[in-house]
Amino acid sequence: MARRFKARIVVTLIVWCAVASAHENVVNRAARLEQEGKFQEAAALLEQALSAATDQRHKKELAFELDRLHRIRLDYSLTNDALFEVLKESVKELTAEEFERWVAEGRFDGRVIDGTFYFVGTSRSNLFFRYPDVRPRRINAPDESAFAQAVLENARAIKAAALDQHTPFVKPTRFRNTMTVTLKAGVVPVGETVRAWLPIPRDFPHQKNVKLLASSSPPLHVAPPESPIRSVYLEQPAQNGRPTEFMIAYSYTAYGVYFNLNPAEVRAADVDDPRLRPYLGEVPHIVFTERIKRLSDEIAGSEANPLLKARAFYNWIAENIQYSYALEYSTIRNISEYCLANKYGDCGQAALLFMTLCRYNGIPARWQSGWFTFPGGKTIHDWTEIYIEPYGWIPVDPYMGVFAMQYLPYVGEDQRRKVRDFYFGGLDQYRMAANSDHNQELSPPKHSLRSDNVDFQRGELEWGPSNIYFNLYSFKLDVEELKSTP
Repeated sequence: MARRFKARIVVTLIVWCAVASAHENVVNRAARLEQEGKFQEAAALLEQALSAATDQRHKKELAFELDRLHRIRLDYSLTNDALFEVLKESVKELTAEEFERWVAEGRFDGRVIDGTFYFVGTSRSNLFFRYPDVRPRRINAPDESAFAQAVLENARAIKAAALDQHTPFVKPTRFRNTMTVTLKAGVVPVGETVRAWLPIPRDFPHQKNVKLLASSSPPLHVAPPESPIRSVYLEQPAQNGRPTEFMIAYSYTAYGVYFNLNPAEVRAADVDDPRLRPYLGEVPHIVFTERIKRLSDEIAGSEANPLLKARAFYNWIAENIQYSYALEYSTIRNISEYCLANKYGDCGQAALLFMTLCRYNGIPARWQSGWFTFPGGKTIHDWTEIYIEPYGWIPVDPYMGVFAMQYLPYVGEDQRRKVRDFYFGGLDQYRMAANSDHNQELSPPKHSLRSDNVDFQRGELEWGPSNIYFNLYSFKLDVEELKSTP
């Protein structure tokens, strides 16, 4: 009897391994077809495997790989002719010959999809970010001088207040924000329930007294204040011929932050501390590849001080990684490696690169994200925190380092460095932080795929078992600065 039982276990394991191996082969084959630009073939392969799959984990992975093809198509939306027409409206005296030369030089992200070459929809903006020589030719270039000066002055004021008051948390400011997520009419059958998760501030030392003031329907769940991905969960029925609108209003107090860091006081973090261990290892998008290891050795050299190492990584990113609007995070296999390989990325990609370098060197590092609400610069935004003994968790915003050194032409070199230096250990009060880690699970969990499985800023929607992707809804955040509290 025991022998027959053991035999059944062995047979079951063999069958399971065979199924898992076949599943892995399908995913790998589909990935190769995608890289070759054969999206229709890849989709057909995945659809066939999905219809035959019985294991729920495998079905979920196949469904994601299939949806990922659709997401990539949405990102790569411009044909050659369409991109040229877009650029003619933005670049003075652009000729067809010059445009073709730029294409041949690889100035635009592009790829073949089923026999046609497409460019990323953000190619126009990324051209100005990556190529300073083209910026003077920009038609109707935005004047950001007032914004740049305000960022500099605010950083100075926070630093001065922190040094005067002998505390890193200063200039408390009360905000009232209203977030609205609007689903297009007709996406969901009339009467069906649409489920929504909207971000709300979580508790941090620099962000307190969060109050939910109003919502478009009674909230069915509000994630705990210390949640690593904090949301308000709502449900509403789809209506005939009308958009479905979700809204939350909340208030909170945010502080400016400045840590007066002294390398002589710094000691290595306790890597065995269970509170720090989750922020030291490899996880999705934080992988210690050979490229990462080589860059770490190149930048850090023989430096042993964790603070000086982290600062060196931050400064390198500020001067060597150009800003670019990103592909959707869910379509990128390893974001930190992508950012390093291309030498460009958005705020979150630069943040993940910085976190990877820190963790590889035994410096605890974690995600922080939500919105940047600075007047004149409001946008979704990601930054980081690193743990430095004896100071604890300190903010580091790699994007603001990049912004200061490469996109702040309205002030002198010394002032640019001051802005860069402030955002290593400093943070403005114009933040709404909903997340303290990346790749986290919403509460309650979605039944379907996440539109962004790395970050959470724009809200997430679904109905039935199906995700509702970003192209089907809009989002906005209205910010009201109430007052600075004593």
